[in-house]
Amino acid sequence: MLVAGRPLRALTMGEWWDAFRAAFHSATTAHVAGFTLLSLLVFAVDAWAIARAVSRGHGVQGTLAWLFAILALPIVGALAFFVLASPSVRRITLRRRRATAALRRALGEGGAHSTAAAHDGDSLLDLAASLTGLPPTAGNEVALLTDNESTFERIEAALRGARRSIWAEYYIIRNDETGRRFLDVLAERARDGVAVRLVYDALGSVAISSEKLRALAAAGAQVRAFQPMNPLRRRLAVHLRNHRKLIVVDDAIGFTGGMNVGDEYSGRRRREGLQSFRDSHLELRGPAVASLAEAFREDWAFSGGGALPRPEPCASVATPGSLVAIVPSGPDQEHNASAFVHFAAIASARKRVWLSTGYFIPDEPTVSALVSAALRRVDVRVLLPTLATSDVKLAAYAARWYYGKLLRGGVRIFEYEPSMLHGKTLVADGQVAVIGSANVDLRSYRLNFEVGALINDSLFAGALERRFVGDLTRATEVTLELLARQRWWRKLRGSIARLVSPML
Repeated sequence: MLVAGRPLRALTMGEWWDAFRAAFHSATTAHVAGFTLLSLLVFAVDAWAIARAVSRGHGVQGTLAWLFAILALPIVGALAFFVLASPSVRRITLRRRRATAALRRALGEGGAHSTAAAHDGDSLLDLAASLTGLPPTAGNEVALLTDNESTFERIEAALRGARRSIWAEYYIIRNDETGRRFLDVLAERARDGVAVRLVYDALGSVAISSEKLRALAAAGAQVRAFQPMNPLRRRLAVHLRNHRKLIVVDDAIGFTGGMNVGDEYSGRRRREGLQSFRDSHLELRGPAVASLAEAFREDWAFSGGGALPRPEPCASVATPGSLVAIVPSGPDQEHNASAFVHFAAIASARKRVWLSTGYFIPDEPTVSALVSAALRRVDVRVLLPTLATSDVKLAAYAARWYYGKLLRGGVRIFEYEPSMLHGKTLVADGQVAVIGSANVDLRSYRLNFEVGALINDSLFAGALERRFVGDLTRATEVTLELLARQRWWRKLRGSIARLVSPML
């Protein structure tokens, strides 16, 4: 028998061994080459991630946490950094600043309104104005809204009463009964000829009803998604979110605070024993509404909606009324306005400072301000959700890591039990109040676009204090004795959560 013109014969043992060694050497060489290329690729990706983590300037804690993750988990840690840590912050914030500057140039505007109020040199109001370019205004009428259902009723009544324009902006609009009803009301007003504009966050409102959005657009409203995640346009900034909640009706009525649009605020969920939210919101009338509209105008332009005319501030509606400074904040600011206002309010308190927040992962300056105030014999109280009611367990675990240091410094901590405490408020010395969308956490201070109101008014501050005291009657105070009885694995869980939290 011939094979390729040669007789077929059996191979000797030596020939078999030589053939095996040659095949093994060839496979090994290819494997080593492939492994070397893979190692170089992993090294390059990890090195690039490390360089971006070091250069992005997000503080020592966050940087070290990401460096540890990248080195401990090659390629996995790097990919997590690029997806979660928004290394494109600088590019996006520059784009945001340019959009704001272009908006003002297009309309020939200066930076701030010319209706600044005399405020007797109040340092907090001066700070807010310096940080945002929006001066405080007097003669405002403010109403604290704490009942969920009546708050939505007041918002809907204002929307139905609109005659010229509705500007609305929300982090979350859910695809549920409440969210769909809200979009239906906007569509109805648009069909009636009201100029309706809506901005929603592309991630927070990822489940928003596309059917209702199409109906809203068909009715004549204009809709924009904030920061859609599009890898083809190098938009993968998952954590740079618009956390703001605001409505401006006819340039005269404004709403802002912590409430999103969803069934978690409905009494039905509470009655059925499902998770419900306890929140705080604000209704505003007067010249400060124009400053609230300013935050919307800049977000609208940044989202591709173009330049909107600046509303003329309306006349004072109350005498003497409330001094109000609107405080928008975001990663595009050199000094985050929410973080600085919170810090200054705590540091300047003389008698008491009480704050509530849904998510509590404070930076070191805030921890120092709280402890310093308590050591000065200021009555410092912090109201937070319980672990059982919190809707973000990682944040709740991380918050508990700070309890020991704060309690040992004299800060009193309470956990609200009936529902998820979502309100973001601060009240100091019965005179100054802050209410808005910003939590006392690293996300609000570094990554989110937020908005709130700084109010200098003893009547409003008194109402907020009474609400705080009422909530304390349904809360449990956390003590050092309770912490000492905590199981070791709970402490470990809090420590791990705290290490992870700066990575965001």
